[in-house]
Amino acid sequence: MTRWTAILLAGSRPGVDRFAARYGVQLKALIPIAGEPMVLRPLRALLDSRRVETVRILAQDPEKLAPVLPDRQGWSVEPSSGTIAETIQRIGAEEQARWPLLVTTADHALLDVGMIDQFCAEAEGADLAIGVVTKSALQKRLPQSRRTWIGLRHGKYTGANLFAFGNPKALKAVELWREVEQDRKKGWRLLLALGWPGLLGLLRLRTLDRTMEAMGRRLGLLLRAVRLDDPLAAVDVDKPQDYELVTAILERRA
Repeated sequence: MTRWTAILLAGSRPGVDRFAARYGVQLKALIPIAGEPMVLRPLRALLDSRRVETVRILAQDPEKLAPVLPDRQGWSVEPSSGTIAETIQRIGAEEQARWPLLVTTADHALLDVGMIDQFCAEAEGADLAIGVVTKSALQKRLPQSRRTWIGLRHGKYTGANLFAFGNPKALKAVELWREVEQDRKKGWRLLLALGWPGLLGLLRLRTLDRTMEAMGRRLGLLLRAVRLDDPLAAVDVDKPQDYELVTAILERRA
C-alpha cells in the first residue's frame, strides 16, 4: 500500500481575516468549531489514516498554529510560500520530497478517514487527481448547501478540496494553477485556460472523465477525477453559513 505525504494548507489571505475575526481569532484555521480549533479536525483524520505517512502543515504564521497542535508524532508545521501553487511547487522541488503528495485544507472540518482512504486508493497511479462530489448526491444529503458547480455532460460537480500529485510530472499542472489561482472558485476559468478540451467540457459536450482525459493529453499527464462516496467531502468552512452547517452536523454526530 502506498503511503502518502499529506500537505495540510492552513494559510490565510493578506491583511485582516474578517471571517476569522468574527469568531475571535486571527487565523481561519484557528476558528473554534464544535469545541476545538478547526485545523485539528482534518489533521486528526490525516494522522489516523493508514494511507498517510506524515503530515506537513503549511501556514504563513506557523508560530500561531503550533500552540494548539496535538502532542503526537507524524506531523510538522512550517512556513508556506506566497500562494498555494508556489507552496506546492516548492515542496515538489525539494530534493528530499517524498511522493505522492496528498493536498487538502484546514477548513475541511468534516474530512474523515473514509474520505481520505477512498481518495488515495482511487487516485493511486495518476499523475494528478482531484476529488469531486456530484450535485445530485450533495443536494440529496444537504439540500440547503450552496456550492460552485461545473456542469458537464451527465452531471454537475463540485470540488472536495482533495488533490493528489502522484509524481514530479504533476508540477506541470501547478504552473497553470498559478495563472488562475485568484479565480480558483470559478471552475470555468480553469477549463478555459486548458483550451479546447476544457471548453468542450464547459459546453457539456463531454463527460467528466472524457474531459479529464482530453486535458491530460494536452498537458502530457494522466489526470483522474475521484468521485467521493460521501457528499460531505464537498463541504468546507468558507463563510458563516458553512460554519453553522458544519457545526450542526458535528453536534448531531456527538
